[in-house]
Amino acid sequence: MHMDTQQDGPIDAEIIEETTVVEMNGGEMVVNLEQMIKTNISAVDASKNTMKKYKEMLNDIILNDPTFQEHEKVAQAANKVRAKTKSEILQQPQAKDLRAKIKDLGFEIKEATSALSDYLKEYQRLAGVNEIECDDGEVREIINSAKLIKKNQKFGR
Repeated sequence: MHMDTQQDGPIDAEIIEETTVVEMNGGEMVVNLEQMIKTNISAVDASKNTMKKYKEMLNDIILNDPTFQEHEKVAQAANKVRAKTKSEILQQPQAKDLRAKIKDLGFEIKEATSALSDYLKEYQRLAGVNEIECDDGEVREIINSAKLIKKNQKFGR
């Protein structure tokens, strides 16, 4: 990860001493792991907030440039014409039919992907392996991905 040498303020850093697994019992490992997770979440949140601030500052610089403002007006006018043309094309029967087919396939793919995920988890649990050879002869690795979301949020947003 690349870090700028210029800082907006002091950075608090905590060095976590390594302790061998043998020296910790299960409870201590869970507590240490939980603390590392919380520390990491705080660091990620702080970095996201800083990045958001920098993006807003950069966006302000761009939006206040007179040349950009003029080009933006021209682009918006062209986009209106383009959007109107696209809308007219999408009203054609062939285009409507294709859009419906795309929507249906998207739903089918989402359902099949969800089922595949469930099948892979069960296969991994029962077979005790993290790989599967597909019909095309390609060996694929089964990976699990965990994500942390706030309790009141829903997946997919």
